[in-house]
Amino acid sequence: MSETYLIALGSNMRVPGIGPPRAVLSALPQMFVQEGLHVNATAPAIGSDPIGPSIRRYANGAMVIETDLLPPDLLALLQSIERRFGRTRAQRRGQRWRARALDLDIILWSGGVWASPDLIIPHKEMRGRDFVLDPASAIARHWRDPVTGLTLGQLSARLARKRKGA
Repeated sequence: MSETYLIALGSNMRVPGIGPPRAVLSALPQMFVQEGLHVNATAPAIGSDPIGPSIRRYANGAMVIETDLLPPDLLALLQSIERRFGRTRAQRRGQRWRARALDLDIILWSGGVWASPDLIIPHKEMRGRDFVLDPASAIARHWRDPVTGLTLGQLSARLARKRKGA
């Protein structure tokens, strides 16, 4: 049974042999296909300011993919891809929001809600992050957040209004 996922992408470090953050994101569709994932859509990369102590700007994007993998297995595969791009899990145990070569997060999936100690879908912080919602809504505008019932387009518009103080 095929599952569909929305994956958020982020990078704010140069990766040897690949290049700067936007090049890192550009290399992902081919890597995903090599890993047996079907890439349905890829959002253009956007730039965003970092959260927390990192001083490097991020390149952020999103992809809609299909796979037979269930969420825990996809998470393991995504973490393996992150490691190949130079990411270490030790970054997660230390200070949050550090610079990273690659960050891949499962935002939504066709199965609705998933909750385990290692993974929560929908991603619990996506509703307040324009660097997630803007690329995601560019390729999956009508996908619904199973918690709020709102589409990604609606969530993105609400966040934009909040930023403008309306």
